Amino acid sequence: MAIRPLPGRRSLLKGSLAVSAGLALPAFTRSGRPAAEWGVQTGDVTRDSALVWVRSDRPARMIVETSATESFRDVRRMRGPLIGPGTDFTGTTRLRGLPPGEQIHYRVLLADPDDPRRTSAPVAGAFRTVPDRRRDGVRFVWSGDLAGQGWGINPEFGGYRIFDAMARLDPDFFLFSGDTVYADGPIAASAELPDGSLWRNITTEEKSKVAESLAEFRGAFRYNLLDEHLRRFNARVPSIVQWDDHEVRNNWYPGQRIADTDTRYTEKSVDVLAARARRAFGEYFPMSTPRPGAREGRVHRVVRQGPLLDVFVLDMRTYRNANSPGDQTVDPQGILGREQLDWLKRELARSRAVWKVIAADMPIGLVVPDTTEGRPHVEAVAQGDPGAPLGRELQIAELLRFIKHRRITGTVWLTADVHHTSAQHYQPARAAFGDFEPFWEFVSGPLNAGAFPATELDATFGPERVWVKAPTTANVSPAGGYQFFGEVDIDGGSGELTVRLREMDGAVLFRKTLQPGLVGQ
Repeated sequence: MAIRPLPGRRSLLKGSLAVSAGLALPAFTRSGRPAAEWGVQTGDVTRDSALVWVRSDRPARMIVETSATESFRDVRRMRGPLIGPGTDFTGTTRLRGLPPGEQIHYRVLLADPDDPRRTSAPVAGAFRTVPDRRRDGVRFVWSGDLAGQGWGINPEFGGYRIFDAMARLDPDFFLFSGDTVYADGPIAASAELPDGSLWRNITTEEKSKVAESLAEFRGAFRYNLLDEHLRRFNARVPSIVQWDDHEVRNNWYPGQRIADTDTRYTEKSVDVLAARARRAFGEYFPMSTPRPGAREGRVHRVVRQGPLLDVFVLDMRTYRNANSPGDQTVDPQGILGREQLDWLKRELARSRAVWKVIAADMPIGLVVPDTTEGRPHVEAVAQGDPGAPLGRELQIAELLRFIKHRRITGTVWLTADVHHTSAQHYQPARAAFGDFEPFWEFVSGPLNAGAFPATELDATFGPERVWVKAPTTANVSPAGGYQFFGEVDIDGGSGELTVRLREMDGAVLFRKTLQPGLVGQ
């Protein structure tokens, strides 16, 4: 899988983004020079810093060069870590002292530890640092659910071509809203489509079964990087990444034991699987959290994007209680855990950004059932009872009440998870619980996974499904359409926030513009 020289960001967006006819698996070898065949990524970019990621094919010293110009006329060089098998040959380097609101060109080289003169071919990328000035505006895209239900990289379909449509919008960053991989979803060589034709996947050994070992989890994350579109997107668009269930196992929660009847798993402790998955997750994404294996490592965080935007990245998986019918009248742990909920309230109150995007990896008012253990349990927040808050709804009610009474302006909820796209408006006049101000929740996805019908709404917080696009049958393949992403565009002059829900080719399906400075709308 040879890495081609990458064009500049602007020329990339104007030029052809067609994938090659086939994708070859990399051949690892100890001869010659190190190679960075999995591309580069940047993550959690700030006004003056960024994390740059790479993977080598052998032990190597990571070196990052930056420049204000694509020609790399004036180069600043940073010596990164020595990367090796302890992190599956992945590494990140933090760039510091960058100018705010500027285009940064970078290239990564890998040097042989025994002979620094032997270096890899450079792999280049670009990103924009967060602006200090409000007038510069902010544009980003979001989605989730990549390579689920056995629908993997199909070169005949064009691979993960939805990333091309997102790249054409020239976003400042990509909010990856969970289910970044399907560690519990094996990828077979082919699957039959409704018309009798075959969907043909690229396959790997690690993706032939559910992930249990650390090597298999690493292989699940590595699988997606075989796609040329995703690698090219990663090189040009920074990411803000969160996780959900499929990074580990469908509908998992802490302390869960896998039933003996599920013979796919020899490791029955979900906590053991989650620890391995969290390590691989940290190795394969550039995130501003402690490196893999750190006990204090966490996914939830605030990523500040200048005076217009703060992104509050939630973790609705790590701290949740066990899935249940969700009918408790007291539920202090809920879906966020007390510590994370207190953190979120505190950070929302401190935020001075015009807009506060709450990046939730699961929806609030959509009923997401869990029948994996043979009982009708609740997987997300809503539990189907339209009355007063119960179970995990109690924690969300506490948060919504806090936002209202502290008069926190500009909150918008973004999520994925349910494999369709929709816009919900929450209104206390329609709700059983009315102590909150109106707000919007926008859903998008999947990226390259099965699409599913729209789920039932729970009336506790008064949601109205203003718009939706979803199939009427379950697990529609990417070839059948229903692949989605969302765009958020914040105008630097007016401060207006416009959400556009888009299809795989970029066509706009729904648009909503929100006004700044309001507690609810």
